[in-house]
Amino acid sequence: MNTKLFIITPPFTQLNTPYPATAYIKGFLNTKNIESVQADLGIDVILELFSKKGLQDLFQSGNQQPITDNCKRIFALQDEYIKTIDAVIQFLQGKNPTLALQICQEDFLPEASRFAQLEELDWAFGTMGTQDKAKHLATLYLEDISDFIVECVDENFGFSRYAERLGRSANSFDELYEALQQQPTYIDSILISLLKTKIEIVKPTFFLISVPFPGNLYSAFRCAQWVKQNHPEIKISMGGGFPNTELRSLSDKRVFEFFDFITLDDGEVPIEELIANVENPAHNSYKRTFLLENGEVVYKNNSLKHDYKQAYVGTPDYSDLSLDKYISVIEIVNPMHRMWSDGRWNKLTMAHGCYWGKCTFCDISLDYIKVYEPVAANLLCDRMEDMMRQTGQNGFHFVDEAAPPALMRALALEILRRKLAVTWWTNIRFEKSFSKDLCLLLKASGCIAVSGGLEVASDRLLKLIDKGVTVEQVAKVTSNFTEAGIMVHAYLMYGYPTQTIQETVDSLEMVRQLFEAGILQSGFWHQFAMTAHSPVGLYPEKFGVKKVTETIGTFANNDIDYTDATGINHDKFSFGLKKSLFNFMHGICFDYELQDWFDFKIPKTKIDPDFIFNALQEENDFNTKPNAKVVWLGGKPSVEHFTKSKKGNSWEIMSFTFHDKKESFTIQTNKNEGEWLIEILKKISISNAKNYTFQEVKNDFETSLNDFELFWYSKPINTLREFGLLVL
Repeated sequence: MNTKLFIITPPFTQLNTPYPATAYIKGFLNTKNIESVQADLGIDVILELFSKKGLQDLFQSGNQQPITDNCKRIFALQDEYIKTIDAVIQFLQGKNPTLALQICQEDFLPEASRFAQLEELDWAFGTMGTQDKAKHLATLYLEDISDFIVECVDENFGFSRYAERLGRSANSFDELYEALQQQPTYIDSILISLLKTKIEIVKPTFFLISVPFPGNLYSAFRCAQWVKQNHPEIKISMGGGFPNTELRSLSDKRVFEFFDFITLDDGEVPIEELIANVENPAHNSYKRTFLLENGEVVYKNNSLKHDYKQAYVGTPDYSDLSLDKYISVIEIVNPMHRMWSDGRWNKLTMAHGCYWGKCTFCDISLDYIKVYEPVAANLLCDRMEDMMRQTGQNGFHFVDEAAPPALMRALALEILRRKLAVTWWTNIRFEKSFSKDLCLLLKASGCIAVSGGLEVASDRLLKLIDKGVTVEQVAKVTSNFTEAGIMVHAYLMYGYPTQTIQETVDSLEMVRQLFEAGILQSGFWHQFAMTAHSPVGLYPEKFGVKKVTETIGTFANNDIDYTDATGINHDKFSFGLKKSLFNFMHGICFDYELQDWFDFKIPKTKIDPDFIFNALQEENDFNTKPNAKVVWLGGKPSVEHFTKSKKGNSWEIMSFTFHDKKESFTIQTNKNEGEWLIEILKKISISNAKNYTFQEVKNDFETSLNDFELFWYSKPINTLREFGLLVL
């Protein structure tokens, strides 16, 4: 029996780039010569819906007449929407750039309520180019149509999620099961029509559905339901982020009316074992798999196979996905959120798991965090080059939990040695090892942005979280990134167990100072959520919180309701925290009193108004570690010799002229030091495979010259340090 797999991401995730799970699995299957086809049904449904024919059908299908004035207006303007939709989608796909000029005239697109926010956003988008402004206006236009769909056609619709409410903390399967017994919704009918065509073309023997988020869950069940009813011979399995975190205690047998298998954690070995079981029912070896046996849900993990090392999982394969059909939108002004929704990114992982693995709010008991395994820098670069050839795209989003600084350094050096022109960004911890020079190296290799968890800007709570950083350290690191030209986004948290109102206010003051100092460019506040697999969820009594119930549901179990000993209602801070942050991101309102952001009384901050400023004051560190690597990123200088005379004495001078990308500069040394400098720059050049340590450079100097420290901290070397002589 020849196995053929069909792997899908059900609606909806992102509009601008495929969610990478199916590409990772296809890449692995390639290494085993197992035939597979992948599809992103999310983008397929969106393009079917947001098309001339799609909108004609939509406006005719309304389940109910528009109620609000806004939707009555959209309905009345339906001809304008039908006329413009194909051109707008092509523009957002990057195929019709000249349309930007017309969109920006603001008399081309029909406008409904989403455009009401334009006036207040004018100042934010004032410096924006025509293409970006047009993207934003086109995004508002799509959101207006989305509002109409939600009110008149399908209340569950959302661009990056569908029926998310049914997937969020669904301890019981009842509500979702009931929804699946109803007639398919309008969006369901589009999805099923596309799925039917794909199944007929692919003719799979095995159907894999990746469910990364709650907003994909309902659609995943709808797809499985249709295949079960119409192609009962095809085996169906679910994997992905949602089951990995939510379905670990699954016991409701009704789930297996839709799925044959549900696998947990890394998918390679579980899928390999399932294929063996499908091909040979006597195989009876499973890896982290739920299935129905004798009418009961059982969890089987009897496989003797170990999970594959990252070196052997293959390169993600994006073939089958129509990469030119994804649409780039600009929803909100947050610069980091824009990177998530605008542009096409190849997704890769530097390291499996998290090298820190201690944060108390995080799922550190699960494999996707606790099993840490980095990928070698040269293999990463090989994969990057493979993916660039395949996709034609040189932008990379490394989707790590937290990229390790040493590996980031090695990757940057490898990128520069191979002379690759790439753009990349990733998630980090604000480690003190992100020195000024390391940040400059990362920037030189193409790193444009990092995001990291500041969480609660309070040293007491950072210690309770076991974050391993202090606010002062975060300030220094974000300053190093900012000075190197790398954008910094901070994840911010409020409502952590035992957090007081004073600490929330002080945390906001820290954030205000970070933005005012210009060392943070983007941020987002999240309210703390207690999850079942985090230390807080596993040992709530240690953190001053109590679970509302100890009952374990028969379906999803992750988010846990709890009561905090402080009794504080943290919800009320949400609006003020987010509104203040929105303004800080635009460089305004730093002089407002913190009280101005809240409509209830808050205490005054206890943070020194110059706390961040003082933390950033330079301390010159003359203690360079002997094993630090010394690298020269610049090119070869042109050299001139001339003689200097003073009071009857003359000596030979060497003048070096360097050409940086932005400017040219000159340094001068005496003849002996100059000749040594020419040779050492060749040795430590980025194009050399060997890395030289600071001690090796010092030893090299001292074989023929004296006073290395005096020379190293002299003006010529200080000038080179500004232009690419790095100590890492």
